[in-house]
Amino acid sequence: MNNRTSSIITGIYPGTFDPVTFGHLDIITRATHIVNKLVVSVAENTHKKPFFSIEERIIMVKESLKKVSPNECVIEVVGFDNLLVDHAKKSGAKVIIRGLRAVADFEYEFQMAGMNSKLEPSIETIFLMASENLQLTSARFVKEVAFYDGEIKNFVPDNVIEMFKKKMEGKKE
Repeated sequence: MNNRTSSIITGIYPGTFDPVTFGHLDIITRATHIVNKLVVSVAENTHKKPFFSIEERIIMVKESLKKVSPNECVIEVVGFDNLLVDHAKKSGAKVIIRGLRAVADFEYEFQMAGMNSKLEPSIETIFLMASENLQLTSARFVKEVAFYDGEIKNFVPDNVIEMFKKKMEGKKE
């Protein structure tokens, strides 16, 4: 066995996860086939004005991962509020994993990968296409449906539905 195959490959899967969806969990599960350690990195991302706090999103992701089969991959969930490549270096990541749903995602992600490559050439970006049945799932649309009391059970795990209920009740008070 050469040194290259015996080394641990750490990847990060960054996102806002506001909320975590079945699409995110699909990418996480599939990423565990590629890396030995996956750091699910929850971005603070205040310019996106997330509905859930970073602490709530970290809890949400951790709870959702209880039903994910990690394929002998170690999965860690952390928050971050700095440049992605700096966070990747700090995490020891060699790859950044990004999910793509549609052509519109590709253009943004392609530009981001290019910028990250300029900032840190030693870190590669890997794109995983969303599974066909999850291509239309978007956290933004899930939030909109939830805000209008629509049914979101086909898009998010039960723990996320419960967190929405609690958060929405708190907003009504």
